[in-house]
Amino acid sequence: MWLYITIVAYFFNAGVYVADKHFLSKKIHSSIAYAFYVGIWSIGNLIFLWWAPFLPPWPWLAIDLAAGILFLWALIAWYKALHQSDATKVVPIVGAFVPIFSFIFSYLFFGHVFSGQEFLAFIILLTGGILISVKQRQQRWWQWLLDRTRIFFGSKSAELHPTRRLIVNSVVSAFVFAAYYVLIKYIFLHQPFLGSYVWTRLGSFLGALFLIVPRRNWDIIFEPQRKTEAIKNLPLFLGIRLLAVIAFILLNYAISLGNVALINALQGIQYVFLIFIVLFLSESYPGILKEEMNRAVLAQKLIGGILVGVGLYLLM
Repeated sequence: MWLYITIVAYFFNAGVYVADKHFLSKKIHSSIAYAFYVGIWSIGNLIFLWWAPFLPPWPWLAIDLAAGILFLWALIAWYKALHQSDATKVVPIVGAFVPIFSFIFSYLFFGHVFSGQEFLAFIILLTGGILISVKQRQQRWWQWLLDRTRIFFGSKSAELHPTRRLIVNSVVSAFVFAAYYVLIKYIFLHQPFLGSYVWTRLGSFLGALFLIVPRRNWDIIFEPQRKTEAIKNLPLFLGIRLLAVIAFILLNYAISLGNVALINALQGIQYVFLIFIVLFLSESYPGILKEEMNRAVLAQKLIGGILVGVGLYLLM
């Protein structure tokens, strides 16, 4: 069951990521402001306590709220990376590192060890995800690796700096997301799913309030033009956030049922959904999103998609 729930959640997430990229690049232009707008609406999850009343004891309440704040920190790094580059670049970088960090955390804190078939599926899913995400280049692999190393560790060329920031923000985001997923798994093992989910969302709400404490953040978040754009696009924003909530609940429920590292490794299927959404929008609505893909790139990503399918089959 967790497998099918995860696939549906990642389909919704792919659409949310494209919408987030649109808002960040053309409407809000600030990762701090966008994370605040996303986090502040987490208060709406209180409605779920109507169906599942739950008040955890204070030690667990502190853990629940800390998990929500941790998630908001991950969002800030995620939105910084997403603002800097295309969704089809950022999502795979984060997606490739999250299962690796999750596997390390799961082994350290839960002692989770894969069976032979699960480990094979894990490797195949990651390989498929890499093929889907890596952009083809007309240079040898060692030249590409050397260039990436120079970009990451520093270069005198100013145009290389944005790439380094993209990699750093993406890896930091993946690290914090993985820590959150492992912590939320621990929470779900000891508390009711829906009730603890609500309290973690309240943690994200508190984290959003903390964001406005520094004066610099206040000026960024409530800058007049940015605030006007946020109000003007409020209906669309709330619709996307509703879809994000559904995907988030499904993904958290899948985590409560299955292995955290395997669920994160399944993000390869999310890349496939993302590619089709981006292709559709690029052809039909280039004003919203435009990204070029030639036949060679599509063939490479198709092979990656096939590997993702093989990985999924091994998990069934």
